[in-house]
Amino acid sequence: MTARPSVVVFAYHQVGFRCLSVLLAHGVDVRLVLTHEDNPHETVWWQSVAGLAGRAGIPVITPEDPNSAAVIEQTRECRPEFIFSFYYRHMLSVQLLEIPAVGCFNMHGSLLPKYRGRVPVNWALLHGESESGVTLHRMEVKPDAGHLLDQEMVRILPNDTAHDLFLKLVCAAETVMQRALPGLLAGSFEERPMDLRAGSYFGGRRAEDGLVDWTRSAWEIHNLIRAVAPPYPGAFMQVQGERLRLLGSYWRGDAAKCDAMRLYWESGRCYADCADARRIELTSLELEGEMIGEKGFYAHFGAELPLQ
Repeated sequence: MTARPSVVVFAYHQVGFRCLSVLLAHGVDVRLVLTHEDNPHETVWWQSVAGLAGRAGIPVITPEDPNSAAVIEQTRECRPEFIFSFYYRHMLSVQLLEIPAVGCFNMHGSLLPKYRGRVPVNWALLHGESESGVTLHRMEVKPDAGHLLDQEMVRILPNDTAHDLFLKLVCAAETVMQRALPGLLAGSFEERPMDLRAGSYFGGRRAEDGLVDWTRSAWEIHNLIRAVAPPYPGAFMQVQGERLRLLGSYWRGDAAKCDAMRLYWESGRCYADCADARRIELTSLELEGEMIGEKGFYAHFGAELPLQ
């Protein structure tokens, strides 16, 4: 292996930015970075992988199809010993996976084999998990199924949002890369098989999946709200032909005030009494694009809003 191992990186988002930063700090010869064009319809709050690569003088491309013959050939011409994928949004074909001399390695946002697949941060919150983490693993054609190299666990607090959890995972991903990279570069790393039977696989989510089902428990509704809170699209309900977005909630485990399922205000705070006789506080409401407080709520819905 050369003194400066050669690498091609597929990366996006904040995890991609920080993990690429680790490679650069270790003096790795990054010969090509493949990333995504930012989607104008998506709230982009993370640092730019393309910007970081540009400052480091690394060629950057943003192909719509990373598995095209041209991209495969350009990657092969880099003669990489490693390919790394850090929150890159496309699957890599077997033709790409076969290129590097040592192998292809991916950073996934869960403690594999749990939450294989898409948007693991959101799914972990939706299921009320108390912990999550990141996993560095060898890539195979089957998604998130290759041998495990390293993991880092983080705790999920009851009122953490998806954004809160993601920031924790960014730090965990950097920790894993700092810890694992020297062994990878020296060829002294160990791998262990992943037991897929012990895990789970989940697909992507759409904005419309944020519709609140008020027959669920207060804890489940709180988990939905925090799992899709901004910068994600947000939870919502339809009221009198209008969309009321529930953009934040707070969990205390309080008992509901009455048997009826309803939204109401009390001492300047908005609450939802839910089907399981528990209530949650709703900390941020938006009606048809406008934030709505107590006065606006009363003007639109009266003293309380029944929940069906």
